[in-house]
Amino acid sequence: MTAVSLGRRPELLPLAGFTVGVTAARRAEELGGLLERRGAEVLHAPAIRIVPLADDTELHAATEQLINHPPDVVVVTTGIGFRGWVEAADGWGLGEALIGALRRATLLSRGPKSRGAVRAAGLTDAWSPPSESSAEVLEHLLAGDLEGVRVAVQLHGEPLPDFVDALDCAGAQVIQVPVYRWVLPEDLAPLNRLLAAVLDGGVDAVSFTSAPAAASVLSRATELGVLEPLLQRLRRDVVAACVGPVTAGPLVSRDVPTVQPVRSRIGALVRTLSETLPARAPRWPVAGQVLELRGHAAVVDGVLRAVPPTPMALLRLLAARPGRVVPRAELLSVMPAAGDDEHAVETAVARLRTALGAPRLVQTVVKRGYRLALDPGDCR
Repeated sequence: MTAVSLGRRPELLPLAGFTVGVTAARRAEELGGLLERRGAEVLHAPAIRIVPLADDTELHAATEQLINHPPDVVVVTTGIGFRGWVEAADGWGLGEALIGALRRATLLSRGPKSRGAVRAAGLTDAWSPPSESSAEVLEHLLAGDLEGVRVAVQLHGEPLPDFVDALDCAGAQVIQVPVYRWVLPEDLAPLNRLLAAVLDGGVDAVSFTSAPAAASVLSRATELGVLEPLLQRLRRDVVAACVGPVTAGPLVSRDVPTVQPVRSRIGALVRTLSETLPARAPRWPVAGQVLELRGHAAVVDGVLRAVPPTPMALLRLLAARPGRVVPRAELLSVMPAAGDDEHAVETAVARLRTALGAPRLVQTVVKRGYRLALDPGDCR
């Protein structure tokens, strides 16, 4: 027998009623699927694409340099980057020689993924930071004597000037290994749509799984002339969810608050969003029921109610002053297509009541306007 036939309420998924933007290039489907299984509507908008450098002369030259003059220390920042490097070397006939040179070095892995790639290549890393942070790797290196030490740094899609400069200042000989780079996606339309949706209030959270993706979103907003409005949205209304502190860096530098899981994993990121967004949703006791306002829906006594855009605009305006009367003329201000037709407000309110499934939640105050019927004792 089904839950419906027993009269049970359908389960309210934690992200139901919320819209989340996904900027990931890699594993975007996995992240989107996890969000959708928790009820979210997902806007896919890859902010970057990976350009492998298997044929790049710079990578080839760095590989030959390391083979001819093996490094003392190698910093492995990403698993995909390390694997791509070894595969490129194999293609040039240098794979065994590269592994031999790396085997004589002290390998430092930034996190579990890079450690897994190192071990898959038959190598063993000597140390990995608990925080999975490049800053902690740098701190670990600077704790020792680096004068004359040859340090190879596998880049993760963008330069690491602060990291490299600090090693240079400590006397190290730094070899940068650019195994791939990030660029804007060929099709910018999804990213443009995501930015427009954020600015229009149609997105509740944007997820980031890499620092280049966060930087790319800010760069594209700058190109479109909407950086400041975007930053204001991210600072006030839209949750910026980052998989870890490195990813959050470009946003934090712009004073954008972020939420991050304790462990830098996609599943943990989804769980963090599943806790954060419902906790931010305002709730009121209205006409003997509990009304919760989510991104594009309302929840009435634990039941999700889809609300069309125009009635939702009215509900948001009423909810901004729960229990207080909002005049019809003011409600018209969020209905630009209605002009000065106050009858259109009545129609929209009727649609709102139908969508909520509880007409008494929105009370008509004759000749004045409408109000959320906040329970006695809760009016302020």
